[in-house]
Formats: sequence, structure tokens, C-alpha cells
Amino acid sequence: SRLIVPIPERPKVISPIFKRSPDITKARATKSEQLLRIDDHDFTMRPGFGGPAVPVGVDVQVESLDAISEVDMDFTMTLYLRHYWKDDRLSFKSNTNQSMTFDGRLVKKIWVPDMFFVHSKKSFTHDTTTDNVMLRVYPDGKVLYSLRVTVTAMCSMDLSRFPLDTQTCSLEIESYAYTDDDLMLYWKEGNRSLNTDERISLSQFLIQEFHTTTKLAFYSSTGWYNRLYINFTLRRHIFFFLLQTYFPATLMVMLSWVSFWIDRRAVPARVPLGITTVLTMSTIITGVNASMPRVSYIKAVDVYLWISFVFVFLSVIEYAAVNYLSTLQERKERKLREKLPCTCGIAHPGMMSDCYSEVDVNTTGNYGMPEENGMRRERMLVELAMETDQMTGHVGSRAYSSIWIDTHAIDKYSRVIFPGSYILFNIIYWSIYS
Repeated sequence: SRLIVPIPERPKVISPIFKRSPDITKARATKSEQLLRIDDHDFTMRPGFGGPAVPVGVDVQVESLDAISEVDMDFTMTLYLRHYWKDDRLSFKSNTNQSMTFDGRLVKKIWVPDMFFVHSKKSFTHDTTTDNVMLRVYPDGKVLYSLRVTVTAMCSMDLSRFPLDTQTCSLEIESYAYTDDDLMLYWKEGNRSLNTDERISLSQFLIQEFHTTTKLAFYSSTGWYNRLYINFTLRRHIFFFLLQTYFPATLMVMLSWVSFWIDRRAVPARVPLGITTVLTMSTIITGVNASMPRVSYIKAVDVYLWISFVFVFLSVIEYAAVNYLSTLQERKERKLREKLPCTCGIAHPGMMSDCYSEVDVNTTGNYGMPEENGMRRERMLVELAMETDQMTGHVGSRAYSSIWIDTHAIDKYSRVIFPGSYILFNIIYWSIYS
């Protein structure tokens, strides 16, 4: 028979009961949040909900005015925007009556005014090296909320006096959701609420004034809202445009006058000079308009450049008139010489002196003039110059004809009329736009 030895049973291992692990996704309230009793209140509602409007004071520190664009009609500004209000839900006990300062993490858990920039194209809060946001809470519930913002906003510019213009732009701040029944925006200390950095400067503008205003804005679908304005006035520096636009245009006009002192027969000298000045003025006008918006009205610089262009163009037309009249006169002189009778002095048979000499085109005189001293001037003056031949002893005669028409008259008058008219134009222009 077999001996069966029973195998003792292994004792059952009872697993210990583990406690439920806490939900790590739920961050525990910090001591400061417990002190402010943030979890005890609903901060989705404004302070004093159902009561009077919450007064929110605002002040601004302008750090820089970065860029102003005439083409895009906007400006870029960096500023410190600060809000002041009172929220009794954030009051806490303090023996030292000292405030507590927090960064942007607490801002997401409490109520803050929902400010935005009206007519802004682009804006952002700086986040280097961390969010540039500060929250300061006082024991009595007063709150200071500050953030550093760069905003690009629209500025409607009137360029009719460009570049002798003065522009006024404004940055507008308003609550997006709360009407004036729920939130009352105001400048904390009037104009003293707006401070600027003394180092603010612009390459093309002189900052004349910063000031604040407050108005009500109405939207037909939502109601009335308080709106705060940061207004600043800018005057454009003119020296840059004097060097780059006005002086070159004036010099081109003066250069076109040089042709009045050049002989009218020097066609290769006068024609290229006129064409060169016209093309240069066209280049100046194109360069100025390339950097400007396509506005539907005339700017001050357009008036100056286009009138200067007209002066240059007229100087070319002036030479065309002189050349044309000179050609007509030469034809008349040629016909008159053909009709002139030959008054030749004959020394020997078969020998004849010249009937008349070639008319000097530059010779001037009076043609078709009225009567003087009871005698009418002849249309043709024939001078007989008797000459003695030194070698033969014979006396000969030469007939000279001179037509008394001054073909230089237009150039002479232009030397006075063109500069005088341009000086008068400059006096009127600068007296109006300066």
C-alpha cells in the first residue's frame, strides 16, 4: 500500500487595500489663493453684479512710438496699460496692510476688465522672458492690473498739405462686453494719467502734444460704451524733403533756363538740355509718388513738382518757338534778297562785283516799323559801301542788305519772365503752405 502524505495548502496572500490616488489634474489652491478665497466666489461675474457700474480708472505710460506709415495709414505704439478698480471679493486680512503682487497666472482666475483697442490692426502682449503682466491686490480689495502691449492702430491722415502737414492720431480704449451701465471707464488723473518717455523721437515727425479725452460710443445693437482716447499731434520734419525733393526740382528748373543763353543755332546743345531736365523732373515726381498712398486729392508736394515740371516743359517749347520763327525769318530774307536789284559797281568790262552780301542771320533791326518823324522806314535797308581797290585803283561797290527783325527777342524776354514767374510762384506757395 502506498503512503499518501497530504501536501499542506499554501496560505492565501491577501493583497493590501490601496487608497485612491488623488487627481493630479486638479491643482491644489496655493496659500495666497486660499487667503484671497478665490474658490469661494464666482469671478465670471463683475464686482457688485446687479448694482451700479464698476468704476475702472486707467493710466498709460507710453514707452515708444515705433512707426508711422502714410501708405498703410497706421501707427505702432508700445505702452504700459494700467487698470484700477475695487473688488470686495479679493479683500483679505493683513496685519501689515501690505499688498500682494502676482504674475499672469492669477489673472486667469479672477475678474479683470475686458479692454480692447478700437480700430487696431494688430496687437500683442509681450511675453519675454515671461508674460509682461502684473496684478497687485490690496487688503481692502483694490486691484492694480498692468500689462505691456504693442498695438498697431489705424490713423486717418489728411495728406493734402504733405510734406508740410501736421497729423493728429488717437489710440482708443474701450470695454468689449460691458456697457456704461456695468462698467465706467475714466482717466484716473485726467491728462496726468498719460505719461511719455522723454526719449521718444521719430525720424520724420516732431511730437508736439499728448493729451487724453473721454467720449461715449454708441452701437445700435448693444448700447453705449465709455471710450478713452490717447491723442497725439505730430508735425513732419521738412528738412528731409527739402534736400530730397524741393532742392532737386528747383535746380532742374534753373538748369532749363541755361538754354536761353545758348545760341539758337546750337541745336545739339539746347535740345538735349531741355529733354534731360524734363526726364529728370519726371523721375523726381515718380519717386515721390511711389512712397505715397494713391489718394484722390492733390498734395502740396504735387503742386510744387508739377508746376516745376510745367516750367521745364515750357523752356523746351520756348526753344521750339525760337527755332521755328528763325526758320521763317530766314525764308523771308532769302526771298527779299532774290528781289533786291543789282547795284553793282563795274571796274572793267566783264568784271562785276557781288550784287549783295549774304545776310547775317544774327543781324537785328526793325522790320515793318511804324512811321517816325514823318518818314516811313523802308522794309529793306540797302547800304552801298564804296571801296577802293588798293591794287588797281578802281572803285567798286558792294551792296549789303539787312533785315531788322530781332529773332533773339523771345530768348531775351524769357531770361526775365521765366525766373521772375518762378520766384513769384515760390513766394505764393510757401506763404500758403508754411
